[in-house]
Amino acid sequence: MTAFRALEHIWSLAGCDATALDDIRLFGDDPGLPSVYRVGALANATIGAAALAAAEYHRLRTGCRQRVEVEQRRALAAFRSERYLRIDDGPPPQLRDPLMGFFETRDGRWIQLHTNFEHHRTGVVKLLGCKDDYASVSAAIRERNGASLDQALADAGLCAALVRSPNEWAALAQASALASLPLFEIERIDAAGNPDLGRAPLGRDAGNGAASGRAATPCLSSVSAARPLSGVRVLDLTRIIAGPVAGRTLAQHGADVMLVNGPHLPNIAPLVIDNGRGKRSVFLDLRREAERATLHALLQDADVFLQAYRPGALAGRGFSPEALALAKPGIVYVSICAYGPIGPWAQRRGFDSLVQSASGIAWTEAQAAGTPAPKHLPCQALDHATGYLAAFGAMVALMRRATEGGSWHVKVSLAQTGRWLQSLGTLANGWRAPDVSMDAVRDLMQTMDTPFGKVLAVAPAETLSATPPRFERPSVPLGTNSPSWAA
Repeated sequence: MTAFRALEHIWSLAGCDATALDDIRLFGDDPGLPSVYRVGALANATIGAAALAAAEYHRLRTGCRQRVEVEQRRALAAFRSERYLRIDDGPPPQLRDPLMGFFETRDGRWIQLHTNFEHHRTGVVKLLGCKDDYASVSAAIRERNGASLDQALADAGLCAALVRSPNEWAALAQASALASLPLFEIERIDAAGNPDLGRAPLGRDAGNGAASGRAATPCLSSVSAARPLSGVRVLDLTRIIAGPVAGRTLAQHGADVMLVNGPHLPNIAPLVIDNGRGKRSVFLDLRREAERATLHALLQDADVFLQAYRPGALAGRGFSPEALALAKPGIVYVSICAYGPIGPWAQRRGFDSLVQSASGIAWTEAQAAGTPAPKHLPCQALDHATGYLAAFGAMVALMRRATEGGSWHVKVSLAQTGRWLQSLGTLANGWRAPDVSMDAVRDLMQTMDTPFGKVLAVAPAETLSATPPRFERPSVPLGTNSPSWAA
């Protein structure tokens, strides 16, 4: 499985024009990082899909074709962007709580805890009935059987995963539910009888699109003044990596992205800095009626509503896909979740590393390398790939809105992405590949003056000949901006 074949799958699944693939080139081969999985192909394909969608959106607006290139070395650096982040030439960011990791259980199994949020750590310690330190937690887990502890933690709404083999995962009802789903979904969520319902121009400063066919004017060597997504407004209700990467990707292609966080919700500062590039940032507490009304007002001038809450979580606040399609015909609603939108685990809290542990990825990496403990991928590949797929889906849906009308729902999940990665096959000695140090990627970094200081971060991985991706805004502290598109 090559990166280009993986890209062809993404492009075909979305129903995009296959001839557009003539405009993109992907370079590099696996293994680019120490892994038995084809992480490089995943990175190249998902970043390439989003980049090509941006180029196609721009072509529809301007009639201008351009060349798109993605080099695997750059793509893998982007997939590890949070690791390479530096502020004022300081040390690497601290991204993990000391209790996060693998623990051996009484029956010889391994379970992973995810305790990066304080309330998750407190909940784990309370459930175990032990002191809040590594040694006490380890001892308490050694007194529990793995499967029962995994279920108890899930029932308590905490973040953990029993490490399973791929066969053990395949035997679960959740794996069966995912097997019925494609890698992602882009579906219309309103009645299609009125062809003009929700129809909108491709951007507020663009007309109705300049070219609908492939016979567009080449502009392969000159930079276009118009950016692909200029005039597109995005409400980004996400945190941590997958969702924020999606919003960041839309921002680097010109969208006006407003990050909306609740002031009471926990976050991880380095991820805010890395993934906040190109975005405004506002606080809205959706528990309050007045602030829900503010979000509804912002929605009236938005094109994309991007959210990464658990399935159904926003419905009780009045922000389900169906409700927003009624409130704002033509909205593109993007949903990101951990274990998929259906199945018995749909409501289970999860993060990238937990999905790796539950689905057999961490087990397979350990088996290949011969390590006694489970072993994660060398990057948060499921997070990043899912983020780029979400951005890709949003752009495809925006193009469909312009040509067909309608409101659209894009659905992706970490588990669906992980399942696809596993389907790409493995490399027997991939785990022997050398790791990639900070010094090895310094030429792929860019600096930006921000309220946090001078930020050194990975530059966008893709190259577009006419509309190079860039960030027009620096990262800002959460809640810096006022909740207004005009501000």
